[in-house]
Amino acid sequence: MNAEMSVVLAASGGYPTVRRTVRRLNNQSAAGRMELIVIGFGGPMEIPSEDVAAFASVQGKLLDEVVGVGTANAEGVRMARTAIVAFGEDHCFPEPGWGQALLDAHRSTHAVVAPVFRNANPATIVSWCDFLIGYGPWMEPAEGGLRPYLPGHNSSYKRDELLAYGDRLEEMLGAETVLHYDLVRRGRTLHLEPKAQVSHLNFSRFRHWLQVSFHSGRVFAGSRGADWTLPKRLFYAAASPLIPLVRLVRVIRELRAPGRPTGLLARCMPLLAMGLFADGVGQFAGYFAGAGMSNSALTKYEYNRDRFITETDRRELEAAHG
Repeated sequence: MNAEMSVVLAASGGYPTVRRTVRRLNNQSAAGRMELIVIGFGGPMEIPSEDVAAFASVQGKLLDEVVGVGTANAEGVRMARTAIVAFGEDHCFPEPGWGQALLDAHRSTHAVVAPVFRNANPATIVSWCDFLIGYGPWMEPAEGGLRPYLPGHNSSYKRDELLAYGDRLEEMLGAETVLHYDLVRRGRTLHLEPKAQVSHLNFSRFRHWLQVSFHSGRVFAGSRGADWTLPKRLFYAAASPLIPLVRLVRVIRELRAPGRPTGLLARCMPLLAMGLFADGVGQFAGYFAGAGMSNSALTKYEYNRDRFITETDRRELEAAHG
């Protein structure tokens, strides 16, 4: 097998739900050096040969039940037969050159390499708010280099670094920012690679976006504080009202960087504040009482993103990616 990097995709509803992403991967110049691993559940897993003709190798596994992205990705890591593992999503589409750029960057000792992000559905303010909160630090244009953390579910890793977490791998991949903090604490480096680019489809329905903001904040805080003492968790819970303000300042700073969309901040500010507030409330709950049921609540939103976008966004998605 000539593969140097395994790409793991979780498919809720079976292979058809990730077909758009697979076709973009199959068209990569480096596809012949990539192994595709599809972890599916809840639908058929027959993969048409024409969709994967360029890959060095293809593996698929059908699970008996729906699982979170962290669990599915951990399964893929253990199945991988290469030294590098990249994660993808059914709603994130690699641009040409993505695979080659990740492989080149991994020639260094970096434990994690991530791409730069574009907004795949920029027509609505909700989509922009979701994008800015979730991917603002890595939006195009961006300078490459070392970062304290990188985007979850779309980064690439040295496989040995992940396997070192053993039975904790599912938990760590469920909240990758916490994983990145731990890698940096242990002296590993995380690199943002501008030559690798992806287009990310964001929530554009207001109600769903607010719910996801709350649950994401709670899962992050619950995972981050899982091993903390009670006084430390209570301290962070008490400080959580400051989180929306701190994050808003960061978003403003990102939007003021050269080349970023002008005038976007004024249009987004009211909804942006609401989303950040929902995230802050979620973090308060997570530090105070743990993740609770938020992991389960997030699972339905992690897959099949086209269920949670506007009809206009859906039509444009189908026109652009089939």
